[in-house]
Amino acid sequence: MVSTLIGLQEREGKVELSVRASAINPDAKEHPEINYTFAKVKDKYQDMQHAIVDTRVPSRDRLVIWLMSYNAELSEYLASLGLHLIQPHYANRWFSTVPKETHDTGECLGNIRLEAATGEDHSALVDIPKADGLAARSLKFVQWLAKENPEGKWERFLNQKQTDLLWDKVILAGSSHGSTTSARFAKHQKVARVVAFAGPRDQLESWQSLPSATPANRYFGFTHVLDKGWTAKHYCRSWEMLGLAKFGALANVEQSSPPYGNSRRLITDFEVDGNANKAHGVVVRGDRWKEAWKYLFTHPVDDVGKAVEHDPDCVVERP
Repeated sequence: MVSTLIGLQEREGKVELSVRASAINPDAKEHPEINYTFAKVKDKYQDMQHAIVDTRVPSRDRLVIWLMSYNAELSEYLASLGLHLIQPHYANRWFSTVPKETHDTGECLGNIRLEAATGEDHSALVDIPKADGLAARSLKFVQWLAKENPEGKWERFLNQKQTDLLWDKVILAGSSHGSTTSARFAKHQKVARVVAFAGPRDQLESWQSLPSATPANRYFGFTHVLDKGWTAKHYCRSWEMLGLAKFGALANVEQSSPPYGNSRRLITDFEVDGNANKAHGVVVRGDRWKEAWKYLFTHPVDDVGKAVEHDPDCVVERP
């Protein structure tokens, strides 16, 4: 029997809630073959989910679904902007379980990401049922939040019958693996916006150039230039294939200020002592990025920059 573990913290109108996915959804199952489990790791349940809302500020009527480990600093700031945020438990540890010889086929990773997001059959390499897909886990979480925290008005993100999310109000966001799955899912499901920190990756995949349910001007990216994913041309390749050059030149946040020429491609060369690992995570930590965060999550999607030519420093090799 799975124990119910629920957390609730209220601080001057800011409400943080946490609950295990297995506690609110009897259909949720573990998939240890792809490292998708409920068990404790480093004294933390793997299926613990987090949510935050600040009822003191006017709501922007947008739900951020954060696809990575819970980031309290970023989440609290986004809540202060009037955004609701959830961090659901979904399949994001499968990468090491996929045979290496399949990685470079051009479709392998993107198909697994889509199955992890939808719970629909998109890959022969995994078997993730609908109840365990990101979409269903997010729906169950918001349904639970609507009952447990009525002051947060979470029901605004559910359809009239409360049987699905209102995806046109959803912002998919994440870092690294999470940013990549966010972008892949947005190709399939139209959403309000995508915010990709340190990503998208999948440097040998073709899904980035597929037709997109989410208009290209709704994708936003931000990375450090010493991140290995940037120096190896992974991120800029994805940005090019997503069509983001149509909406403005690269904008270095150290040399410009919001609205950054209405660009969809933000970079920083902030000092990280030449440490590529530090560079990989730095853009989602620290007060210095708050202006950039606000831009990425709230800038009007119809305000776009002037189209530029293909980035000559970014090699795009399409599978």
